[in-house]
Amino acid sequence: MAPIRNTARYANQRVGIFIDVQNLYHSARNLYHGRVNYAELIRHLTAGRELIRSIAYVVKSETAVGEASFFEALEKAGMELRMKDLQIYADGTKKADWDVGMAVDAIRMAETLDVIVLVTGDGDFIPLVDYLKWGKGAYVEVAAFGRSANAKLQEDADKFTAIENIPKSIIRK
Repeated sequence: MAPIRNTARYANQRVGIFIDVQNLYHSARNLYHGRVNYAELIRHLTAGRELIRSIAYVVKSETAVGEASFFEALEKAGMELRMKDLQIYADGTKKADWDVGMAVDAIRMAETLDVIVLVTGDGDFIPLVDYLKWGKGAYVEVAAFGRSANAKLQEDADKFTAIENIPKSIIRK
């Protein structure tokens, strides 16, 4: 049986937020025909605690219209951007994920944070959640769209926040 973990939020908690932008972008567009209000999302997830860093993991493509203004808006919302070019293979397949980079950053920063917030619904992050909790002693929160988030990821996190339940977090088109 898992030990009971303290779920209280304290102003002196040091928080790091790691955002899987691709995951959020597609979920918001496909489920809600809208986009995420990142400034509101960060404000809600920080909840008066000390935000040490918020990092958005993005993929650049050479053909995306409005991409530069989107990236600028993320920076204005207080996020540090980590960018990677979209990989297009000879057979036409495309690869665009930041899973390993996001995991490495969260592990590197775990010693200086009390709370790690992973903003993704991707079940590939389950081993990271378990390692951060039990290997590093961090309190791990996950925020994602409830309808598209992996159920085990929601269960394994110390706290799960459904983004669709955060007021003003989705901007409808």
